[in-house]
Amino acid sequence: MEASRDITRLLDIMAALRTPETGCPWDLKQDFDSIKPYTIEEAYEVADAIERKDFDDLCDELGDLLLQVVFHARMAEEKGLFSFGDVVHAITAKMIRRHPHVFAVNAADTPEAVKIQWDEIKRKEKAERAERRVKSGITEDFKAGHLGGVQRSFPALTEALKLQEHAARVGFDWSEPEPILAKFEEEIGELREAFQAGDKSRISDELGDLIFAAVNLARHTKTDPEQALRGTNTKFRRRFNHIEESLNASGETLDAATLERMEALWQDAKAIERQLSE
Repeated sequence: MEASRDITRLLDIMAALRTPETGCPWDLKQDFDSIKPYTIEEAYEVADAIERKDFDDLCDELGDLLLQVVFHARMAEEKGLFSFGDVVHAITAKMIRRHPHVFAVNAADTPEAVKIQWDEIKRKEKAERAERRVKSGITEDFKAGHLGGVQRSFPALTEALKLQEHAARVGFDWSEPEPILAKFEEEIGELREAFQAGDKSRISDELGDLIFAAVNLARHTKTDPEQALRGTNTKFRRRFNHIEESLNASGETLDAATLERMEALWQDAKAIERQLSE
């Protein structure tokens, strides 16, 4: 079998991998739950390639992510649930339905009007989906209510942001960033009290409140908290690499270096960044 630009080749490969007796033992052993972590991981690797602006890598990572879609679709087809073709049909139908201003006569001709129209269409889809679940006997408490559209499977940072966005749509929101800063300081005080009490459960609870407040502050300042944290992660990597390289250059090691020595090199890295930014 040879590589191809045709999606049917990828479907054939997955079918071969999942064929009993002649397929791959590892692939045959997998199910939706075991593959789910890989699907999430591949999505993050796509985001990482975009962050690094490595477009050759992005092409490769998008292929890995597509494989995850094909893998899930194949397992569903084996169970008689749906096929890859059904997945394609569902998303094409959804895109056509959500863009009547493109694919049908419609007056939505501004970004604002399109957003209002999009939200209304999604609201109707949500209601129809809920009705289908009831008919199918599927009951999920967390799907109920105004916040039901926010998936609990999201990474916690993303879930926090979306919960706040949904709540804000009905007026449950601060009007400006300043009160959130006060809330932030309040949460720091409560976290300090939890530390002093040595209450691990409360520490976890208060720390969660503090992070949630930080996400809220990011939202009000129109800052993507995920990207902000990614930027900080990149900065940490860069500064820590400076520590490691400086130690290596002087014949020292990370294991033997004191915290004071590493902190001094960290400050050197910060000074270098400031010079480069001027």
